[in-house]
Amino acid sequence: MFERLRTALHAALDAATPPGDLRDLTRQMQEAVVEAKLAVRGTEDAAARTERELGEERQRLADAERRGRLAGEIQDRETVDVAQRFVAKHHARVGVLEHKHAALREELALAQRELADMQAQLARAERDRPVTEAERSAERAWRDLAAAGGARPATDLRDELLQSELDRAGREAAADRQLQELKKKLKRQ
Repeated sequence: MFERLRTALHAALDAATPPGDLRDLTRQMQEAVVEAKLAVRGTEDAAARTERELGEERQRLADAERRGRLAGEIQDRETVDVAQRFVAKHHARVGVLEHKHAALREELALAQRELADMQAQLARAERDRPVTEAERSAERAWRDLAAAGGARPATDLRDELLQSELDRAGREAAADRQLQELKKKLKRQ
C-alpha cells in the first residue's frame, strides 16, 4: 500500500505532472493516508487483543502449575501428569503469544513511522503545489517582482511597520473620540 503511494509520488514529481494530475495524486495520497490510519488502528487493536490473550494464558499457566503442585502434595500421580501436560500446553501458548505480541508491536511501530512519513509527504505536496493555474501565475509574478528588487506585501517589513503605525493611529483616534464623547456627557450632567 505504501509502496504504491511512494511510486506514484515519485513518478509524478519526476514527470512534472500537469495540474490536474497533481490534484488526482494528492487525492490518492489522502486516500492512502486514510488507509494507513485504518491499518495502524487495526494493528493497535490486534496488539491489545493479543496482550489480553497473553494475560489470560499466563493466568491459565499459573493455575495449571498450582494444580500440579497441589496434586503433588497429595501424591496423586494421575492428576500430576494431567497438570504437567496442561502446564506444557499453556507454556507453549504463552511463548507463541509473546512472539506474536512482540511482532505486532514492531509492526505497529513500523506502520506508525510510515504513516508519519506519508502525512509529511502529503503536507509537503499540498503546501508546495499551487491549486490552480491562477495561483501558479501569481506565484511566478511574485518571483519575477522579487527578482526585480520588489517585495511581496506580506513580506515587506516597511509595509508591515507602516500598517502597524496606521493601526495604532486609528486606535488612538478612536480613543480620543470616545474621550471627547465622555467629556460632553459629563458637561451635560
